[in-house]
Amino acid sequence: MTGQRADARRNYSRILAVAEAEVAQHGAAASLEQVARTAGVGSATVRRHFPTRQALLEAVFQERIQGLCERADELSRAEDSRAALLEWLHDLLAYAVGARGLADALTFEPPTDAPAEPGQHSCGAVIEDAATPLLRRALSDGAVRPGTTFHDLLTLAVGIALATEHHTEPSVQADRLFVLAVEGLSPSPPSR
Repeated sequence: MTGQRADARRNYSRILAVAEAEVAQHGAAASLEQVARTAGVGSATVRRHFPTRQALLEAVFQERIQGLCERADELSRAEDSRAALLEWLHDLLAYAVGARGLADALTFEPPTDAPAEPGQHSCGAVIEDAATPLLRRALSDGAVRPGTTFHDLLTLAVGIALATEHHTEPSVQADRLFVLAVEGLSPSPPSR
């Protein structure tokens, strides 16, 4: 965006802010026309900045994804590797619940061993790059079940987000299910 006129930068920022709210409310099916109307710009202005729906969605997710990546980096220095991984996974779940379009987008990114195309950095790939060190450390410490993969964790978070998105209080239900998944179905043994 360097070199753009000030009004173009303002339009971009306003469109992105409106799009984030629309995606949070309507998921990946958010209307580009509604984004344009709410932002006070024409549809052509939206399409000039974001030529496809996918481009708009990736821009909406980018800032939060970057935040999740920064959070993973912060947590990589925590003493308890299991707690750090679970805290990061909970942060991912909270965002996926709040921005339903992200969970939808991540369901279309199945695990692959193929390297990404140059210049192609999907949301899932960026998240994986950031969180894999947390998982590796927890595995090395014996803090999570051997054989656990990043895609297992991503599937868990996305599954919970998608399963709870139509609940009256999706974040409350998602938190409950997250705790249940992490702690398991068996009650804790009585303390002595």
